[in-house]
Amino acid sequence: MTNIFHLPDAGPFAVLILGGARSGKSRYGEALVTSARGNCVYVATAEARDDEMSERISHHQNRRGTEWRLIEEPIDLPGVLRDRVGKDDVVLIDCLTLWLGNLMEAGADITAATSDLLAAIKSCPGRLVFISNEVGQGIVPDNAMARQFRDEAGWLHQSLAAEIDAVLVVMAGLPLILKAPSQG
Repeated sequence: MTNIFHLPDAGPFAVLILGGARSGKSRYGEALVTSARGNCVYVATAEARDDEMSERISHHQNRRGTEWRLIEEPIDLPGVLRDRVGKDDVVLIDCLTLWLGNLMEAGADITAATSDLLAAIKSCPGRLVFISNEVGQGIVPDNAMARQFRDEAGWLHQSLAAEIDAVLVVMAGLPLILKAPSQG
């Protein structure tokens, strides 16, 4: 996989990596984290609710190996960033769309949760790599809940992209920089 982007040696810094299912976005994010100086931290938002999801989680864990510190948090992602991330941490958050689905299922206020996440990012001393599924490029879903999820994901991505340092998209395992930090 081509590494066209590198994290800075110190934080704070945040990058959003978007892509479709099986695009290589998580693998690319993992490579960014392991190639940076610092403590590798994996924040998992998924919950193993069925055998297929358990298998996916196991696959990700095996691929990462043992040098990662794991934090499992399906809902309070802002709290993790505020309370459990230090200046020497390089954190992979995988993934925002699962977090969004968890919030929707819990009946949470998505706008407030997004604002809370943005505030936590701004105060977080570590380097953050967010993974999220780009779900807005397919067909229009046939039901209201799926359309709401697609819309909320799009608004979440736009909010983050406007505020954080860098945005990449990964397609077919190949990264493309959409937004890079300003030089100067």
